Amino acid sequence: MNDMKTSSDFSIDQLREISTWVSSVEDVDQVLELIIETATKMMNAKASSLLLLDQKTKHLYFKVATGDKKNDVKKYELPLGQGIAGHVAETGEPLLIPDVSKDPRWFKEISESIGFQTCSIVCVPMKIGSEIIGVMEIIDKTDGTPIRESDIKLLTVFADLAAMAIGSARNLATVRREVRDLKEELCSKHQIIGDSDALRKVISDGFKVANSKTSTLIIGESGTGKELLARLVHRAGTRKDEPLIVLNCAALPETLLEDELFGHEKGAFTGAQERKIGKFELAHKGTIFLDEIAEMHTGMQAKMLRVLQEGVFYRLGGNVPIHVDVRVIAATNKEIAKEVAEGRFREDLFYRLNVVQIQMPSLRERKADIALLSEYFLDLFRKERGATNLCISKKAMDKMTDYHWPGNVRELRNAIERGVVLGNGSEILPDDLPMFDNDAKYPGLQVGLTLQDAINTFKKEFIRLNLENTGGSRSKAAKVLGIQRTYLSSLVSKYELN
Repeated sequence: MNDMKTSSDFSIDQLREISTWVSSVEDVDQVLELIIETATKMMNAKASSLLLLDQKTKHLYFKVATGDKKNDVKKYELPLGQGIAGHVAETGEPLLIPDVSKDPRWFKEISESIGFQTCSIVCVPMKIGSEIIGVMEIIDKTDGTPIRESDIKLLTVFADLAAMAIGSARNLATVRREVRDLKEELCSKHQIIGDSDALRKVISDGFKVANSKTSTLIIGESGTGKELLARLVHRAGTRKDEPLIVLNCAALPETLLEDELFGHEKGAFTGAQERKIGKFELAHKGTIFLDEIAEMHTGMQAKMLRVLQEGVFYRLGGNVPIHVDVRVIAATNKEIAKEVAEGRFREDLFYRLNVVQIQMPSLRERKADIALLSEYFLDLFRKERGATNLCISKKAMDKMTDYHWPGNVRELRNAIERGVVLGNGSEILPDDLPMFDNDAKYPGLQVGLTLQDAINTFKKEFIRLNLENTGGSRSKAAKVLGIQRTYLSSLVSKYELN
């Protein structure tokens, strides 16, 4: 870029050159500083500033400033409608004030606080389309001459350039987010695999709630894919182009969790060097997924309830309310109704979250999906290792189908990965799979089975345990069971317990 020149050297052609910087420079802060410094020199101003409007707090804050007090002025914010800048941001109309002392709209507290004498001011709005995103203003002339109407036109040109730069930065951020989201969608961890009736019901329920703002509670055991369902709901709804923010409530202590959710102001506590934007604010107009919500402390539950009821919160150390529009999806692997009954989880928060409840089935309730999931995970690991001919043996698949999978889909994925790593490179055998808990007791009553299947499952496990207890002696086991040895042998054959 060329060095800054005096005001007499500038022309329309050079303004056009500045406009090319707007589209070519990715650092929007650098571009805004360049624009306002150029405007200050061209207009021979004593000081100038660019204020942006925070759409959530409805406050103007100083983004860039020039002059002797440029650092001091950045400590202040103006509510929309207050002062000359606030009035211009509210109305969208430029203002030229020859003598601020005679204008009732002048907010003199900032000038007096920083010790900066102001006589005249011109302020113009910054717009992207019809949206007012901030204002740009200059204060006094260094040579003492009055500010003229022509200065409004010139300052408007610079304001338009600044708005263009901010618009370009927004578009770039949107494109980058879309690319990131597309990559995530292609990633296997964000796909729900299966064709069982139980899974179809869950996916159908997810699509039904996707286009509403209704709070949704997903319950189910660990490893069943609750986050995957939350992502499906977000991507299938009207908020799909907005952020999806994920937070595990069990991963942080209470104080850090509040900071993660709501953010903090600069100086809110020791070490708070800068303002931090919290997860709720980042999720504005999008979705926030709160995993393991039942682990949240009761103090945080009360604050969470207010956000859900009013859509308002405060950053730590802040006194300005932050308004957000966020769709909340929560999840837990606990019996949350029991948590409510025993006083560990607020009843009012439970009802606010539990507008729609979706139960993720365990893997033992969708055993028909084990083969599909196994092949899907195997394909992922085949690509990683370049083992295109690797397959799963029938005995290994039978072993996986018979297992009750307490760790659900997550455990299955790990089992396949172990089989790929420890296998012979051509076929996964039963011994390549993790050492399942062969001493595990019958897992108990299950849903999703016919009565006959449940009876057969119980018989198989019960006979196996008795044979193990008698050291494999069918005679002793038959005596304990109170049946004939020949009948026991037929059951052993039937249930493939040899």
